[in-house]
Amino acid sequence: MVEHRRAPRRRADESIQVTNAITGESAGRIGNLSIDGMMLVTERPARDDALYQFSFQLPDEHGHLQQVEIGMHEQWTEAATVPGQHWVGLRFIDLSPEDHALVQGWLERGRQHWE
Repeated sequence: MVEHRRAPRRRADESIQVTNAITGESAGRIGNLSIDGMMLVTERPARDDALYQFSFQLPDEHGHLQQVEIGMHEQWTEAATVPGQHWVGLRFIDLSPEDHALVQGWLERGRQHWE
């Protein structure tokens, strides 16, 4: 299989819930995360080519949960291996410097979980 990702991704071994920052509704959970995108595991497919504003929490270097809010663009959606679930590939399009540093730190602390 040829790898087409631009950045390595870390699996989310713990459940990291994702919220639609505009509506406050649950969007699903992170399947994996990189510095430029993520795979969302959700119960409903995303709209093709849609833009989203999602938020979630990641632990900082001291283990304290910090809120991250990121603008994202849907790249692909497909049925997951679990009936009723979908995988959604999202590319980050708006990430503050503070949120970038938090995501980068989480990725660096979890190198053993890279995919």
